[in-house]
Amino acid sequence: MKAFDIALKDMTRSFRSFFAVVFMFGVPLMVTGMFYLMFGNIAQNGGFDLPRTAVVIANLDEGGPEFQVNPKNIPGGRAAKTMGDLVVNILQSDEMADLIEVRFAADAVSARAAVDSQQAQVALIIPPDFSEQFADIEKGKAVIEFYQDPTLTIGPAIMRSILERFMDGMSGVKIAVNVFLDDASTEDYAQTGILVQQYLDESLAQSDDVEAELLDVRTPVSAKQSQAEEKQNILLTIIGPIMGGMLVFYAFYTGTSVAQSILKEEEERTLPRLFTTPTSQATILTGKLLSVFLTVLVQVTVLLLAAHLMFGIQWGDLGAVALAAVGIILTASSFGVFVNSFLKDTKQGGVVFGGVLTVTGMMGMIKIFAMNSAIAKTMGDTVSLLVPQGWAIRGLMQAMQGEPFGAVLFTVLIALAWSAAFFIVGVLRFNRRYV
Repeated sequence: MKAFDIALKDMTRSFRSFFAVVFMFGVPLMVTGMFYLMFGNIAQNGGFDLPRTAVVIANLDEGGPEFQVNPKNIPGGRAAKTMGDLVVNILQSDEMADLIEVRFAADAVSARAAVDSQQAQVALIIPPDFSEQFADIEKGKAVIEFYQDPTLTIGPAIMRSILERFMDGMSGVKIAVNVFLDDASTEDYAQTGILVQQYLDESLAQSDDVEAELLDVRTPVSAKQSQAEEKQNILLTIIGPIMGGMLVFYAFYTGTSVAQSILKEEEERTLPRLFTTPTSQATILTGKLLSVFLTVLVQVTVLLLAAHLMFGIQWGDLGAVALAAVGIILTASSFGVFVNSFLKDTKQGGVVFGGVLTVTGMMGMIKIFAMNSAIAKTMGDTVSLLVPQGWAIRGLMQAMQGEPFGAVLFTVLIALAWSAAFFIVGVLRFNRRYV
C-alpha cells in the first residue's frame, strides 16, 4: 500500500504542473486539431472544386487539303474545315465548359500578351500551316504553341493533358495512312483522302458507348455517400493515424519525464531523506516506478476518449484497442525508466528530450507522415520497427484498420518484449544505484 501512496503522491504532483498537463494532453490534441481543420472542408464538401482554366486561342490556321469532318461527330455539332477549327470546336464543346473558359486573340502576340498580363492562364497558338503540315504524310509536323503562366500549375496541367490526348489521337491518322501506303498499290493511292476522312469520322464519333474520349468524367465515389460517411473516411485515413502517432509520441515523452522525477528528487535531497524513513528503499523505488505507469495510463486513456469525442475517430474493436493501449503504456513507461537509469542528473535530460526521444519518435512515425509515398512503402515497415515507438504505433493502427485480433496480439507481444527488456535493465541499474 505504501508503494501506491508514493505513486499517487507523485502523480498528483505531475498533474498539478500546468506545463506537464499541456504537454500530455493539450499538445497532441492541438496538433491533431490543426490537421482536422485543414482536412475538415474536404470531408464536408466531398472534394476540391477546380476553377475553370482561362484559355486564349489564336487560330491562324489557313487550311490545307480540303477535308470536312461530319458535324455530328464533333461536340456541339459544329463543322470544321481546318484542323485548327477542329481543335477550337472541341475545346468550346459543352463537355469542356466546366473546365475551360475559351477566348480568342487575333494574333500570336495578343495571345501571349493576355497570359503575360494574367488575363488568361494558357495561350494556344495554332500556326498558319497547321492543317498543311498535318496533311503532309512524309515530312509534315503539326505543332501547336502552348504558352502558359509559369506561376500556375493545375489549370495549365489540365489544359496540356487535354491537348496532348487530342494530338495523340490525331497522330493516329498518319500512322493509319503510312500503313495503308505500305500495303496499297499505286493505283489505290487516290483513296488516301477517303481513308483520312473515315479515320477522322470514326475517331471523333460521339456515342454513349465510347470508352475512350478526350475527357473521362466520373462521379466521385464520395458523392454517392452520405456526408457522415465521407467525413469518417477522411478521419480514418488521415486524422486517425496522425492522432495515433501523436498519442504514442507524447506518451514516450511523458514516461521519460515522470521517471526523471527520481533524479530530480535525488538532486533536491528529498530522495535520500525518504530512504532514512522506515519504508524500505525497494518500496520507495517501486512507488516511483509505479507512478510512471499510472501517469502514462491516465494520459493514453484520456487521449483515446478525447480524440473519439472531439474528432469522431473510431479506434476499432474495443478489445483490440485495449490491447494496443496496454502495449503503448508499458512500452512508454519502461522506456522512460530505462533511459533515466543511464542519466547522472536532470541536466542530461535535455539531450534525451531533444535528441533520443525526438529521433526515435520520428522514426516510429515515418509510415504515418510519409503516407503513401515511396519512402513509406520501402522503409516504413523496416525503419519504424527498429524503435519501440514503431511497434506501439503499429499495434494501434492495426486495431484501427480492423485487422485480426491475432495480428494485434503479435505486435503487442513484440512491444511487451521491448518493455520487459527496458524495465529489467532500468530497475537493475536503479537498484544498484540506490540499494
